Amino acid sequence: MQRRTFLAAAGAVGVTALAGCSNSSSGTPDNNTNGYETISVDGSNAQVPLAPIDDVYQWFEEGSAKFVDARGQQQYDAAHIEGAVLSPAPDGQSNDPTGEWDESERIVTYCGCPHHLSAMRAASLIDSGYTEVFALDEGFFEWQERGYPLQGSQVDVKPPSYTIRGETDASQAGKNAWARHEQSGQREVGPIADDGSFELELHFYDVTESSPIVVETPTYRVEKSLGELSGTIVRNVER
Repeated sequence: MQRRTFLAAAGAVGVTALAGCSNSSSGTPDNNTNGYETISVDGSNAQVPLAPIDDVYQWFEEGSAKFVDARGQQQYDAAHIEGAVLSPAPDGQSNDPTGEWDESERIVTYCGCPHHLSAMRAASLIDSGYTEVFALDEGFFEWQERGYPLQGSQVDVKPPSYTIRGETDASQAGKNAWARHEQSGQREVGPIADDGSFELELHFYDVTESSPIVVETPTYRVEKSLGELSGTIVRNVER
């Protein structure tokens, strides 16, 4: 991954983003991202720069960036980067706090996977005219692991990780698969690969293997317990 120790102000970057837990990139960095790896998202030709945590923490210490938690309310309430606002992917919420920010503000989005939801939210912000938006490359839990400043009711808790793997029609490649715990509103998203496969890594608070989870792709919807879903390959039950 090509990076710099510190990134000066970036130029405008056009995006609508989605990436998986893997560090998929767009290829050769361009001048608009000052050498950072970038990722793209379904539905957009733009790129989201992935800012490494060392740089992001430096911005935090300097007070030179604003932080956006792209997850959901329960995850935000449990633990979030100190001073971050809740602005869920992909497009924020009613009366979103980012609406009051200047379009030239440096903004860092983050999530837990490490940059599924954060890339989506970053892309939406860039599409709305914000000119210096980044997704935290390593994600929220690396920030927590390093003992960097947090706020919330469960700042010392790292929820267990569950992986859900599935398959859908290869014609859906590049689109999104979602996993949701509807009772709490927690969700995760991941891209569908060229062969129709997908992988979702869940970090949900107060969810157990018996909790019902909805997995949804553009072609089907399945609801089973988390234990069942993480122990098999999820497919359309009608196939």
